[in-house]
Amino acid sequence: MTSQRERRIIEVAEYSRRIVEQVNLSERDLRLIETPGLDSRLALRPLVRDRLEIRADCHVGVVTLDSLEIRVVPKLVGGSLAVLRMAEYAADPAAVRHFDLPKTFATGGPHLRDLIALMLARECERLLHMGPRHDYRTRVDTLPAVRGRLLPDRQLLRHHGRLDRLECRYDERSTNVLDNQLCAAALNKAAMTTTASAVRAQVRRLAADFGGLCDPHGLDLHAAAGLHYGRHNAHYRPAHRWALLLLDGGGIRDLFTAGDADDRVFLVDMNTLFEVFVTRLATRALTPLGINVRGQSRHGGILVHEDTGATHTEIRPDLLLTDGHGPSAWRRPVDIKYKLYADRKLSSGDLYQSFLYAWALGARPGTEETAECHVVYASEDDVPARTVAIRASGGRSGARITAHALHVPAALDALATGREREVLSRLAGMLANRDGR
Repeated sequence: MTSQRERRIIEVAEYSRRIVEQVNLSERDLRLIETPGLDSRLALRPLVRDRLEIRADCHVGVVTLDSLEIRVVPKLVGGSLAVLRMAEYAADPAAVRHFDLPKTFATGGPHLRDLIALMLARECERLLHMGPRHDYRTRVDTLPAVRGRLLPDRQLLRHHGRLDRLECRYDERSTNVLDNQLCAAALNKAAMTTTASAVRAQVRRLAADFGGLCDPHGLDLHAAAGLHYGRHNAHYRPAHRWALLLLDGGGIRDLFTAGDADDRVFLVDMNTLFEVFVTRLATRALTPLGINVRGQSRHGGILVHEDTGATHTEIRPDLLLTDGHGPSAWRRPVDIKYKLYADRKLSSGDLYQSFLYAWALGARPGTEETAECHVVYASEDDVPARTVAIRASGGRSGARITAHALHVPAALDALATGREREVLSRLAGMLANRDGR
């Protein structure tokens, strides 16, 4: 097996294709390439003369082969650090910040999983300096002297007449609690999968430290993802955020996908992350204006078979904005797309979908109002809004689709420097146009 030092690093931008020469794929690599589901996230196809074709779409991260480390890097949002900021804001709007990297990362830089491991290590280091959390756990044990409460029934059945072996129930102070177990499990995984030497040494040391505090084996991730925070463990929240992202995506709807058993695949679905990010922004921008923001709302009875009355399917816009109640309420569906639309037209499929949303959900019955739908897409530049209208044969506009570019790098920079109001105001201006209301 090729060592990390000998393994070539190949960078591929999202939504791009690259052919790599002189690639010797091992049997293990071929099995990985054939892993069910990998092709839909990162397409790897062996070609003749020891070449490998790589086709990337909206998934970014790292795939490790024996001779190659393939890094799919995000371009639309401004790089891998931007992915971390988006994930932080999606989880906690007050948490987004600028990240500083060690000088050892000045050239080349770590891949996304190593960055997450670095953030985890920094937060866990902070927890150790503050003092790890402990709690009291009830134990029942046989002791030479009374501790806590003597259990007469157990004593009579097990040690009748003996005074040197006493059955007791007592509370013991322990650091073997879920808060520490989650950190320890994530540090163990980081220690096995991190490739950047500067991060690997740190997470290995911290994994040993947390291993001395608790037993992470058999961790219940479902329980860990549902942890409640109060004054006793609120300071663990940032570390847990990175731990869950590293272990299973933190419950953000299959945000991260695992590869084979040795974790050689770590890919982020940017389409899902961008949707969660925009939903968070829209909710914070529009709720103070009295506009309700509903994510992934289901609507049946839109497409109906007239002969049978059966519903064909549901429609589910990414967001539905509403103000008021009943048939006279103002409504605007919003479709969120992580696609390269800054310098190209909306695809026919996305237009048809958006026109359906507009016609079914974006107009008030009995009015002359034109049905509308908004499309929000990611961009690394400022791009003017563009509108596409559907016109009936008489020339009247029946529906209108307006596509808005969200300049993600600029938005993240503003969020990280305390200018959230600026970002929210701009998004509200895009989506809450009150013309025709």
